[in-house]
Amino acid sequence: MAKLIKKEKVNLLWSDEEGDQRKVNDSAEVVEIIPKEIDLRIWLEKKQRGGKTVSLIKDLPHNPKYFQKLAKDLKKTCGSGGAFKNDTIEVQGDCREKMKAYLEKLGFSVKLAGG
Repeated sequence: MAKLIKKEKVNLLWSDEEGDQRKVNDSAEVVEIIPKEIDLRIWLEKKQRGGKTVSLIKDLPHNPKYFQKLAKDLKKTCGSGGAFKNDTIEVQGDCREKMKAYLEKLGFSVKLAGG
């Protein structure tokens, strides 16, 4: 059976225009993070995860570098695994209280929601 390979970028053979035409336009602008101005909600989710519990912080402003580092610090604080994807931080297990204490120490306004 043939394997289909999807390409995100178009192979450009020749162009009259200057510069690299294969650049991807990232339309989402990076937002500067000021913890006192951001309200975070920590959700507890169990659906579609094979019965495992996950603590989520959803709807984060678009700043992947900042929140990847924050996710790493939260996982270290809780002593569990997790991930940052699609502007959502996931931490395995019910670590909402530890996450709330750590985020409040950083200056964020935090509320527990769901579950």
